[in-house]
Amino acid sequence: MSGLFLINVLLALSWIAVTGSFSFLNFAFGFFLGAIALLLVREQTGTTSYFKRAWKISKLTGLFFYELMLSAIKVAKLAVDPNLKALQPGIIAYDLTVDRDFEITLLANLITLTPGTLSVDVSDDRKTLYIHAIDLSDPEGMAEDIRTGFERKIMEAFR
Repeated sequence: MSGLFLINVLLALSWIAVTGSFSFLNFAFGFFLGAIALLLVREQTGTTSYFKRAWKISKLTGLFFYELMLSAIKVAKLAVDPNLKALQPGIIAYDLTVDRDFEITLLANLITLTPGTLSVDVSDDRKTLYIHAIDLSDPEGMAEDIRTGFERKIMEAFR
């Protein structure tokens, strides 16, 4: 995977050298053209997994932006609600399915970047992630949402 990404970057840099325009937009276009070139020769070079992984990473990115939007709306509603006594902030101990450092870090960062939640700590054995939520009225539902959302998509994309 990383070798094909490097080839795609080199194709994009070649595009920049050929066109003589050193801008980010031109690099992105060259990267896109490089991906198309790799797509055209995918069976001869064995690059099919590269595109499958890129698709799964884009699905994870899409899920993040979707969750970001939903969480921002929920936090905005909580901010304007005069009945703050209904809030139930708390910390849950979330049992991790992911076990690689990169995956744990990515999951913790995605949770932290989502409004209303914050990754507090990871246990020493890296099996539990402690998460603070601004409204923890349904801890089991929150854990299930993380398990079937971010964590499942991370495992699909990086395993």
